Amino acid sequence: MQKQFFLALLFLAPLCVCSQERPLPRSIGLKIGVINPGKLNAITDVPGVKVGHETIIKGDSIRTGVTAIIPQSGNIFQLKLAAAIFSGNGFGKLAGSTQVDELGNLETPIILTNTLGVAAAMEGLIEHTLSQPGNEAVQSVNALVGETNDSYLNDIRGRHVSRQNVLNAIDNAKEGQVEQGAVGAGTGTVCFGFKGGIGTSSRTLPQSLGGYTVGVLVQTNFGGVLQIDGVPVGEELGKFSFSDKLLNNVDGSCMMVVATDAPLDARNLERLAKRAFMGMAKTGGIASNGSGDYVIAFSTAAAIRIPHQPQTPVSTTGYLHNDFTSQVFMAAIEATEEAIINSLFSATTTRGRSSRLVEALPLDKVIPILKKYNRL
Repeated sequence: MQKQFFLALLFLAPLCVCSQERPLPRSIGLKIGVINPGKLNAITDVPGVKVGHETIIKGDSIRTGVTAIIPQSGNIFQLKLAAAIFSGNGFGKLAGSTQVDELGNLETPIILTNTLGVAAAMEGLIEHTLSQPGNEAVQSVNALVGETNDSYLNDIRGRHVSRQNVLNAIDNAKEGQVEQGAVGAGTGTVCFGFKGGIGTSSRTLPQSLGGYTVGVLVQTNFGGVLQIDGVPVGEELGKFSFSDKLLNNVDGSCMMVVATDAPLDARNLERLAKRAFMGMAKTGGIASNGSGDYVIAFSTAAAIRIPHQPQTPVSTTGYLHNDFTSQVFMAAIEATEEAIINSLFSATTTRGRSSRLVEALPLDKVIPILKKYNRL
């Protein structure tokens, strides 16, 4: 019996590496940026925002999943949110983006998954929306689904994401702490040649600057030359794109979701999204030719919600003036940078398709480098 138990543990070992606890940057004393994070240092610091994961790990080749971001409780279709999208590099499949660009609003939760799971994710999101009380007469739904390609570790051609997985992720969504690393849509991703995944962070402005919160969630699956708080970690480790002919492929993608309670209209939300892309650049991401790098930004401010059937022809909502947006922009840059680094710190070594192994960021080597540059 003991021998059988031991063999069972050996068989499960490649799956278990995903559940190890790893420290986040702030727990070791690394503080990225100058603005204080929110209480949870997560996108859920923005009131009303929820996050849910569905992690799909089967056999030795299926490493994928779904992450759902619920912007606000209640029927989002009937009371939409101001939103915008910025495409840093458009080699990707962000379904539903053109309507958000055109109308400046968001009417469904946001789903992140893998490239070939987009169709199933749209089906699940449409089913969720049509089934909500009050939507019985709805004939059109703009499902917003983003993706990154996890085929290095995952049997992506098997299309293992189902509409039920999407519904499960939505049902699992909750406020509070957000699980990070190799979970949900980040289960099979690779970033800077290390294990990528889901990361999140937030910034809360002081009351003198509006008191607004900006929260970011990322799905990291891209390449470049890793920098952590300005430290050239990729160079120090000798692991970065183009350092030799065979090193990690820089193509991949990064999905970034930015939430704020600041009353920004769609125009300024697009400007906010552009700043998040700057946060990605600070980590060393290069938005390579084959990388689909998108930012979705939305505001949860109650005063600027958009009714599906307006009672009056003219809107009288008040938006934040241009002159008071800079601090919100800065918060988005910092939170995006830290969310990406959090995804790397949280993700664990993962074995997947074709016995490929992607090592986690080696913190035993990274921490001494950070100390060398006086970051710790």
